[in-house]
Amino acid sequence: MAPTLRTVVHRAPLGLSVLTGRDALDRPVRWVAVSELEDPTPFLEGGELVLTTGMRLDAAGAGPYVGRLVARGVSGLGFGVGLGHGEIPAELLAAADRAGLPLLEVPRETPFVAIGKAVSDLLAAEQYEEITRAFAAQGRLTRAALRPEGARAVVDRLARELGGWAVLLDEAGAVRHAAGRGAAAVGGILPELGRLRGRAREGGSPASLAFSTPGEHVVVQPVGARRTGGFFAVGLGKPFTPVEHTVVNAAGSLLTLALEHGREHLAAERRVRAAALRLLLAGQVEAGRETLERLGDRFPDGPLVVLAAGGDREAALEAAGEEVAVADGDRVLVLVPAAGAEEAAAALAARAGACPLGVGAPVGPEELRTGIEQADRALASARGPAGPVVRFADLAGRGLLALLDADVAAAFSSALLAPLREYGSRADLVESLRAYLACNGHWDAAAQRLGVHRHTLRYRMRRVAELLGRDLDDPAVRAELWVALSV
Repeated sequence: MAPTLRTVVHRAPLGLSVLTGRDALDRPVRWVAVSELEDPTPFLEGGELVLTTGMRLDAAGAGPYVGRLVARGVSGLGFGVGLGHGEIPAELLAAADRAGLPLLEVPRETPFVAIGKAVSDLLAAEQYEEITRAFAAQGRLTRAALRPEGARAVVDRLARELGGWAVLLDEAGAVRHAAGRGAAAVGGILPELGRLRGRAREGGSPASLAFSTPGEHVVVQPVGARRTGGFFAVGLGKPFTPVEHTVVNAAGSLLTLALEHGREHLAAERRVRAAALRLLLAGQVEAGRETLERLGDRFPDGPLVVLAAGGDREAALEAAGEEVAVADGDRVLVLVPAAGAEEAAAALAARAGACPLGVGAPVGPEELRTGIEQADRALASARGPAGPVVRFADLAGRGLLALLDADVAAAFSSALLAPLREYGSRADLVESLRAYLACNGHWDAAAQRLGVHRHTLRYRMRRVAELLGRDLDDPAVRAELWVALSV
């Protein structure tokens, strides 16, 4: 923040006297401009202390001169006496007093350059103080990041440092932690997150953005280095100063560091859990149990359930959290205690973006291969119209066909029934066979269903047996044909 005109006036060596505009001495002085022009305003930005000796100023021009300075927004006017004028002209005093413009008398022995240096020193001191405050705030944020709460402590500290609110969001925009009234402000932030995600999808890196609402100014930044792992937002009731922007950026760096460190730590734990799962699959239950215990995990007692998650493997691994999980082929296998299987399956499906999920039946540690086969069969069904979550125990209620691989079953059906479809007679041997099997080989009932004589049906069934080279009285043959027809 720039020094005020009052601070400049009270600078002891300058000897400045305030003649008018005492009520406006708290205006900030952003620079000092020396000019003898009748109209210096084209060379001013506003906020300056203008210094002049009035060399070109006459009585008639005093009023318009002051008016131009006020319109430009200068902080004050310093008039040097003892050169062009022995004292400040009465017309200038009156005009400045009417306009409320602070008019300072600069004594002959005070050079204008001394006033410029004094203001420059004050600006430098103010900037140094702001930088010091920023460094101190960064130090407090860093110490907060080292606390057990990590990212949450950083968000709390940031809100206190700025005197506003702060909120940490996950990738979907859900609140992970809020300080101040951050949770209540999320509704206004979510549309802005869409803009950041859109930029990322277009190939650009997600950047921070700032926007204003009535009475509030908000900054939103992504969190994450290699990919966005969430967002954080900060809100104030006034525009952000450069120092406050620096503090926000420091908080963003600390949150990103905490997120990446957490990812690396979690990835390392996942690798160990995956190794433990492979040991279990190899039948080395004790070795797998010991590996998990070295992580501080307790191997689940009692039966276990295997979850097989399809879709995005990285998202499924991240959604698995601290569960024993391993990416294998085109799916992720997750091992959970049977008692919490339903809760774990629901959480995994929700966090992994409604991925197809197969849930095995409870098995013992020595039967994990069976559990994986069950989960894979359920996953195959979940990837079809039955999804997104299918339990192996439910497949039995859907019939034998639910347990078959759809592609393999279709190929089997096509190959087995091909001779009947290729038969050149007008008789539909496929439908005749279907009716015959559906009626359990009862000629009269099957013939009535088809609307033909039973002798006609007998002829057709002999033809079916000849074309397929199968004995239709064999129960195994009938079962195979019925599965093929059902597929």
